Order: sequence, then structure tokens, then C-alpha cells
Amino acid sequence: MSNTHDLIARAIREKKQITAIYQGYYREMCPHALGTKNGREQALFYQFGGQSSTGIVTPDSTFNWRCIPIEGLSEVNIRDGEWYTANNHSQDQTCIDGIEIEVKP
Repeated sequence: MSNTHDLIARAIREKKQITAIYQGYYREMCPHALGTKNGREQALFYQFGGQSSTGIVTPDSTFNWRCIPIEGLSEVNIRDGEWYTANNHSQDQTCIDGIEIEVKP
């Protein structure tokens, strides 16, 4: 397991924010679940700030969920701050088929 994996797991346990670069875009996110999909480490994030391939992120949108492979993240940092989620968090996710850790309600 990588340092990135450990940071994300800690952020989930402590409800901390993550900042990172993914696909060349700076992102501010709250991780909700961590595990594997087809043997590949992935995390489910709610992105509340920064940018994505579609432009500036709209705060509080139910479309801000991101399924990101851990290996694609760089410059990962953990920080204190408000915990962000969306009201559709209770819907079944398909990002991770083997959940290692997820946010407690």
C-alpha cells in the first residue's frame, strides 16, 4: 500500500479534506470510500473545489462525485476543513467492489 493510500484512509477515518492533482487538475475533495475495483486501488471522493476536465466545480452539486484510481493522484495532501458530501450519497456506488474503509454516517 502506498503513502497516498494511507493518507486517504486517514482522511476517511478523521473526516479530513484531501487536495491533489488528478489528470492535470488541482482538486479539493472529501474521500468517502477506499478499496479496489477489479484489483485496482480506487477511492470515491466528493469534489467541492478546484477544477476538473469539465471546468470549475460547482459547490454542493450532486454531480461532484469522483471515482479516482489512487495511482493517478499526485501531490496529495490532507487538511482540516469542512466536510462536504451530497444528499445522494446513500445511493449505491459502483466505483469500488471491495470496500476497505468508508465514511461512517
